[in-house]
Amino acid sequence: MTVHAPCAALPTPASDSQLDVAGELLALLGEVQTEPRTNTQLEALTLAVAADLPVLLWGEPGIGKTAALTQLAQSLDLPLTTVIASVHEPSDFSGLPVIGEDPATQGVAMAPPDWAVRLVRAGRGLLFLDELSTAPPAVQAALLRVVLERRVGALELPPGVRIVAAANPRSSAADGWELSPPLANRFVHLQWTHEHDVVVRGLGGTWPRATLPRLAPESFAAAVVFARRAVCTLLAARPKLVHQMPTTETRRGGPWPSPRSWEMTLRLIAFATAADASRDVLSQLIRGTVGDGAGFELLTSIDRMDLPDPEVLLADPAAAELPTRGDLRQAVLDGVVAAVRRRPERSRWDAAWSLLVKAVETGAPDLVVVPATTLATLRRDNWEVPASIERLAAVVSVSQSADRAAARVAVEAGR
Repeated sequence: MTVHAPCAALPTPASDSQLDVAGELLALLGEVQTEPRTNTQLEALTLAVAADLPVLLWGEPGIGKTAALTQLAQSLDLPLTTVIASVHEPSDFSGLPVIGEDPATQGVAMAPPDWAVRLVRAGRGLLFLDELSTAPPAVQAALLRVVLERRVGALELPPGVRIVAAANPRSSAADGWELSPPLANRFVHLQWTHEHDVVVRGLGGTWPRATLPRLAPESFAAAVVFARRAVCTLLAARPKLVHQMPTTETRRGGPWPSPRSWEMTLRLIAFATAADASRDVLSQLIRGTVGDGAGFELLTSIDRMDLPDPEVLLADPAAAELPTRGDLRQAVLDGVVAAVRRRPERSRWDAAWSLLVKAVETGAPDLVVVPATTLATLRRDNWEVPASIERLAAVVSVSQSADRAAARVAVEAGR
């Protein structure tokens, strides 16, 4: 009779294994809170999302683009669907052909991928197209219809789905490509950078909260009128800006003016106006849609849209209110002098001097030097010099002396 040694008892897994304990620590590390905080790039992103425009976040690797999108989806209570564009085939966006029983009669259906089906079933969500700059040209071409027409295969994404993409500059992307001009022109391009204090506070457990802008319904009509006036005023004066594709490959992969991007700009101006967004936020959105050159021209044109009429100022200098911003005040004073030049009359000339005196008393004196010098040349022989000129003479003299001294220093430094 063979006696077998008793088998060693197998160890029973502990209820609290080291992995379970590690999970508790990970959970604690993942517990963060949010707080309202002024953040222009986050405000620009949420405004563009509210306006239902595709957004492309540009930034170096590791600065928190994906984390910002995750937090945005949580704040807006939208399910987040992340698609890494560079690891997909063109058919993943255009649809896979499925042959039916009678393709000659019924055609060949284009079956969408599972992530698109989930978005349609949910009826809402945030579609995050990551690593866009590492997607090859064929995949970028397939994405055109997704971004513009919101169609994936035979499915149309519901209105409740918003599209946001992220990309690294080609210099820091893994096997990166420049974006094709047709795809680039469909996005609002936002430069995503890190802020030191935001990162430090976030690592301490508190990140900025992304919230949709509060739109004022009573201002909608005025916002639309303002946006249309802003864009049309500039394009009427600068027709070449209607369509201006950049000449270099790198710039064609960013924002540039086209009828499509101007339409996007108009929508963003209306939303920013209805939300009473800051000028910094509006600047990011405009430059991210039509580029820096056309964007700065539009911003300057918008600033001057609300400048007071020089004729109104000349009619009642005592009641005039000059802009506080230096560049705008300079533009108003130059406009006043130009109005006197067009119709030189003694009363208008005197009124212009009164306005220059008010500008000296309420702002930077050096802003009146050029207008005062020009206005002095418009004097007729039979016009008496107003007493107010004496209050400006010292300012002009000091400024001219400073200019001459600066010129001498520059000459000596160049020797």
